[in-house]
Amino acid sequence: MAERATKEQTGQAPAEDIWVKCPGCREIAFRKEVERNLNVCGKCGHHFRVTVAQRLAITVDRGSWREMFAELAIGDPLGFVDSRPYPIRLEQARKQSGRNDAAVTGLAAIGERPVALGLMDFEFMGGSMGVVVGEKLARLFEHALKRRLPVVVFSASGGARMQEGALSLMQMAKVSSAIARLRDARLPYISVLCDPTTGGVAASFAMLGDLNIAEPGALIGFAGRRVIEQTTNQQLPEGFQRAEFLLAHGMLDAIVPRPQMRDTLARLLADLIARRPRALRR
Repeated sequence: MAERATKEQTGQAPAEDIWVKCPGCREIAFRKEVERNLNVCGKCGHHFRVTVAQRLAITVDRGSWREMFAELAIGDPLGFVDSRPYPIRLEQARKQSGRNDAAVTGLAAIGERPVALGLMDFEFMGGSMGVVVGEKLARLFEHALKRRLPVVVFSASGGARMQEGALSLMQMAKVSSAIARLRDARLPYISVLCDPTTGGVAASFAMLGDLNIAEPGALIGFAGRRVIEQTTNQQLPEGFQRAEFLLAHGMLDAIVPRPQMRDTLARLLADLIARRPRALRR
């Protein structure tokens, strides 16, 4: 039997690479059209998840991004083994993503406003927070404090990384303490919650912004819906833990569609900086 031609042999992408099915309206769309629309469904407005590279391309001023702390990495502090040893999982995630861990940090400009920027990479072990993620974010906030810069963090995470146990939970306090020092210096921190932002990340730095904004439809919460229903023995309301539900109940400041995110951040940064006392702007 003749082997099926591969993409490399034919020079054509497989059919599943050309089309994408929207989980919101269930419609089939041309993938390139969705990408041109910033990975937002043109029919129902569903926001597909985006990569770190895509997020940077649509958010920061061209040529302004400079990554920091990329070299930080961890081994296997607990000798953790589930179905596969932790070092094997780490190596696979590093090969797939091209980075050492699930947080990307650096300096950039948004609307010509310099910022310290952090992004969680959901493609790296579900954006889980371990020692390296906590260290990189804490260093980012400390660097922003020294340079008198505002901070913007895009979160997309399943929560604390179980393979690092209590060490991962300690990062909640470490990053929260760094945020407190930034706040004491009257420097703004804007937290952008993307789909999903859950677990220890939602319970710490993701909800500690001076402004907490989210993309439409983002799943945001600590425990999962099924766990809560089984624990409380109650049926949760429709849309529970979605961004719109949290906004209606006072847990978010705004929901901003992705095509408006860059301009919104630029305006917010300008306004927050302008509101600081003049002595703190230098």
